[in-house]
Amino acid sequence: MLEQFLPFHLPTIGEDEIRSVTETLLSGWLTTGPKVRQFEEEFRKFISAAHAVAINSGTAALHLALDAVGIQQGDEVIVPTMTFASTAEVVQYLRARPVLAECQPDTLNLDPTQIEKLITPKTKAIMPVHFAGQPCEMDRILDVARRYDLKVIEDAAHALPARYRGQIVGKIGDITCFSFYATKTITTGEGGMITTNNPEWGDRMRMMSLHGISKDAWERYTAEGSWSYEILAPGYKYNMTDIAAAIGIEQLKKCNQFWAARCRIAARYDKGFADLPEIRRPLCRPDVDHAWHLYVIQLELDRLRISRNDFIEALKKEGIGTSVHFIPMHLHPYYRKTFGYRPEDLPVASAIFERIVSLPIYSRMSDSDVDRVIHAFRNMVTQYRR
Repeated sequence: MLEQFLPFHLPTIGEDEIRSVTETLLSGWLTTGPKVRQFEEEFRKFISAAHAVAINSGTAALHLALDAVGIQQGDEVIVPTMTFASTAEVVQYLRARPVLAECQPDTLNLDPTQIEKLITPKTKAIMPVHFAGQPCEMDRILDVARRYDLKVIEDAAHALPARYRGQIVGKIGDITCFSFYATKTITTGEGGMITTNNPEWGDRMRMMSLHGISKDAWERYTAEGSWSYEILAPGYKYNMTDIAAAIGIEQLKKCNQFWAARCRIAARYDKGFADLPEIRRPLCRPDVDHAWHLYVIQLELDRLRISRNDFIEALKKEGIGTSVHFIPMHLHPYYRKTFGYRPEDLPVASAIFERIVSLPIYSRMSDSDVDRVIHAFRNMVTQYRR
């Protein structure tokens, strides 16, 4: 008899989050209000950044960050091909061009040795993505950026609470963008946060997040506020709601607890697959604290009689949910048609894509859930071993 399906991800939502949302619903503030300001301040302190701006998605955060540093039509921004759609598409919101860069074969992070060859007089920024929660080699990336006067906007959608050489991700580059989507290490359902130490950029992103108006909309409806406001720029509707922030405040309190659980699961996976040459476990560099948003293995397909896609389907039949992170950007039809990318242009990412599988890893997984995954993978490898 098939066991109950184990999904790829389930959020950890408890009584604290439910209570906080209920309090918000009863307070009369549903959209951007005091809960958002509280969440921003607590997140700012957690990261030790000067400014934090709460947004309705990680994608919106990236868009506002690019706008803040002045990306314009015709500019170029270096983006890793091994990422989700949003990292590259936000560049095009500003009519700039995403220039796709190769990944490292072991961490799947942006390869810093490949950046310099992509720089042209039009290049204005680099957007490293901390893949799966492992920080990129930021010292090398920042060195290139400073030599060419480029801004560094970190896509840290996977990277809370990761650390690079002892420093928490969120204040290493010029601007850092976090995601609180349902699958992330902490969640607000949909949502994001931007951190920076630059007050001018912080003010710009806050203003542009709500129609470019001169004052926060919620303040206009308080006793201290005024009905009057000025539009300073054509902004966006990217503000976070108090309902979402109410969840985020409680989730942030548990961030380190959630992270510890993910670390334990990753360690169990490492041990469970250690003797299988058919599975290449994810590398964790010694100078980082991995957030373990994802646990991504690579199948050694030359040792197996099954493709990656069929492997995933076979696991599904055994009741195990998995995913693939990511289909590299240069393999998607839009990027092939619009920019002329071919699989051979970024061969490392193209080859890795055929082998990667993301395993379930989330804080509410029990030891028996993890053992189920390990057992299923080991059985699959045994069944299809050459």
